[in-house]
Amino acid sequence: MSYLRENSFLKKIFQLLPIVVLFIAVFNEFDANYLGIPFLSFNFAFILIFFWTLKKIDDFGYGLIFCAGIINDVVTGAPIGLSSFCYMLICVATSYFRSITLRPNITKDWIFFLITISCVNSIYYIILSYFFDVDIDYRFLLTNNFATFLIFFLFYFIFDIYYKKFFGKSDV
Repeated sequence: MSYLRENSFLKKIFQLLPIVVLFIAVFNEFDANYLGIPFLSFNFAFILIFFWTLKKIDDFGYGLIFCAGIINDVVTGAPIGLSSFCYMLICVATSYFRSITLRPNITKDWIFFLITISCVNSIYYIILSYFFDVDIDYRFLLTNNFATFLIFFLFYFIFDIYYKKFFGKSDV
């Protein structure tokens, strides 16, 4: 482990890995609906952005998140800038939450994540509905929110193990 801390090239690669995973997720439009179960999907990009902007914003820059949103819009066919706007709303929420939290723990993060994704998804679908005349399937919206909320708990532990191993810190 000390070798990793001494080798700046490897350290930089491990610091950039979450950004690479984010871009892979938006290029593939990963929503975990590969199982074929109706209405079961989650937004992996929201989980990545929330966790890494909450814990390690230095290496997970806002400009890269904005570009990932533009790519997501191109891949999904959404109006350009809408996903970027939603990703920036998540960044604003995590910035606020990071500044008011004295003792971070998973329960607070998890509840705040539910509130954040509920607001962001609602804003996303309201904009799509009112300005672009897209029909909203509320069952999909609710199940996506709930599944993303539940899956966040699993990815929180996975990302936290990665964070402890490669950055030498823990906030759990």
